[in-house]
Amino acid sequence: MNIINPPKRLSRLRPLAFAGLVLVTVGIAVALQRHSLTPAGLRHHFAALHDLVTHHRLTGFAAFFGIYILATALSFPGALILTLAAGALFGVVAGSVLVSFAATIGASLAFLIARFLLRDFALARFPGAFARIDHGIARDGALYLISLRLVPVIPFVAINLLAGLTRLSLGRFYLASQIGMLPATIIYVNAGATLATLGAHHTVLTARLILGLLLLAALPLAAPLVRNALTRRRRQAGFSRPRRFDRNLVVIGGGAAGLVTAYVAAALRARVTLIESALMGGDCLNTGCVPSKALLHAARLGMDFPAARAAVRAAIAGVAPHDSVARYTALGVDVRHGHARIVSPWSVAIGEDIITTRAIVIAAGAEPVIPSIPGLAHCPSATSETLWDLETLPARLLILGGGPIGCEMAQAFARLGSDVTLVENAACLLPREDDDVSTAIATALRRDGVTILTGHRAVAVLAEHGGFALRTDFQDDIVDIGFDRILLAIGRKPRLSGYGLEDLGIAPGPGRTIETDAWLQTLQPTIFACGDVAGPYQLTHIAGFQGGFAALNALFSPFWRFKPSYRAVPAVTYTSPEIARVGLNEREALARGIACEITRYEFTELDRAIAEADTEGFVTVLTRPGSDRILGATIVGTHAGEILTGFTIAIQHDLGLKKLLGTIYPYPTRSEAIRAVAGLWRQKHASPRGLALLHRFHKWRRR
Repeated sequence: MNIINPPKRLSRLRPLAFAGLVLVTVGIAVALQRHSLTPAGLRHHFAALHDLVTHHRLTGFAAFFGIYILATALSFPGALILTLAAGALFGVVAGSVLVSFAATIGASLAFLIARFLLRDFALARFPGAFARIDHGIARDGALYLISLRLVPVIPFVAINLLAGLTRLSLGRFYLASQIGMLPATIIYVNAGATLATLGAHHTVLTARLILGLLLLAALPLAAPLVRNALTRRRRQAGFSRPRRFDRNLVVIGGGAAGLVTAYVAAALRARVTLIESALMGGDCLNTGCVPSKALLHAARLGMDFPAARAAVRAAIAGVAPHDSVARYTALGVDVRHGHARIVSPWSVAIGEDIITTRAIVIAAGAEPVIPSIPGLAHCPSATSETLWDLETLPARLLILGGGPIGCEMAQAFARLGSDVTLVENAACLLPREDDDVSTAIATALRRDGVTILTGHRAVAVLAEHGGFALRTDFQDDIVDIGFDRILLAIGRKPRLSGYGLEDLGIAPGPGRTIETDAWLQTLQPTIFACGDVAGPYQLTHIAGFQGGFAALNALFSPFWRFKPSYRAVPAVTYTSPEIARVGLNEREALARGIACEITRYEFTELDRAIAEADTEGFVTVLTRPGSDRILGATIVGTHAGEILTGFTIAIQHDLGLKKLLGTIYPYPTRSEAIRAVAGLWRQKHASPRGLALLHRFHKWRRR
């Protein structure tokens, strides 16, 4: 029988089985209720059992064994009492053997009951949650279960039932339960045996009992240590650990994540090597944040294409010293140029050179996604990395992808003089944002001359007379869009190949990123990952943020560990107007079923915006219903990214709108929008009764 997906004929028996189980449980409960369960009654039952064991030890052992299995299988409370009784009746050795096997058999039966009766019900209602749990179970479920069993404060009944809802096999469940429950079993059985020997004048807290209680208290502390040790031993099997290490840390990748990791490690006086195969500064400095923002600024100032290219090169040259080999060498970092390959959990190869290290941090970044479109390889194309090699302005530029990169470059090249067409498969631009945000950016781009085609699915690239055309499918109609050059901006994927990760058992997770835990540790305990290769955000500031935590955890684990918090993650699209967001927006709140209130403030009401004749945009804030707690904020308008910082700090430190309303803002500034939207929320939540009382109070004072 397939116990994970039972046949349909067995599925029909579930209601009958469930009803039968309820009747059996109720019947046992009624039968027990008829017996006296007072302290005197319990002493009587114990005396009877003791007499049975004394004169018929094998029969008493078998009877107690069956009772324990039944109680555990039906998830009756009182397993602790039975365990103590086993020690009192059979002694430490025999009692431990009895309880260990009876508890594991009973737990396995409860596991099967939960799987047969409840798994489909649970999966239908929480598919996402159990998919994640099953992924973790497939990776190291047995070790995790052992660690849970080592923590007596977690009810074993709950573990039995919840494990039955996962895809954990019965064999792994049984073995992990047998091992994990044994230490607590011995301690409790020992306590029962000790208590049974106490007479009227004996001290209750004997040395033997105190030792058992101390061991019991130590189990929750030992559980993660045991799990980590077993995990480390299993995953590092087959690799030879060096006796000494050349470095404390090796960092692979000289982008935002890797630079911060190396900087923090060097500042903490660790011996660190940073390996970069291309240019220091990574994508952000050379092909991403810095050049794109310089190009946007040049286009905003009305420069022509040659001047804009010069401005981009000047911006890169101005920032480059911050990320240079010279600077990091001066900080104490051993900077190497070359391709890194991890050959073991403690060694990295650069060509023929092998560096041994206590820990490794992978910060290799991401690269543009190249879609599989027939004919694409035979046309002039560019990505966010190769775009900067253009020497002449494309007359007709087609941008595939309406995300942040696509929108930014569409506006920049349109202002520089290209005839830009922006093609997006989704129904709107920036599809993760709210509808009013997508509408605002579409309006702004059309005003700059960009042709926007949403809902168009790319089918093929065709060579046409004098140029090329992208064939798209739009509502089952074929639409051909001519272009001279196509910019691919449909996303980025982590750089994972060529680093030896497959040989170490480090495979990409569901999001195509390196799978890490909450402390950025990979499946190999000595290897960490941060930035775009780890996710879940492809943002330069998140990469740098994670880099600091990766350095700390790589250097100090397992003694100390530091968990990054993603409670307030800001993101900005640097178009005109800018689009900035932190936390939830309305679209995400609806998708996740989170109730919220929305407060909106228009820049047409802001004095600074009026003075500058730049009133386009708005601020929306999501709060808990009836509360000033901020769930998220979205800003569309000039300097939206700078204004967003106020909301980011508020969310990070749990400051509500009332606190923001009570803050002093300089006048006239765009940051006053924070106070204004907080004031609108306060007006909306003013108490009618309180206002009526204030009216009467002031009327009384006028007399």
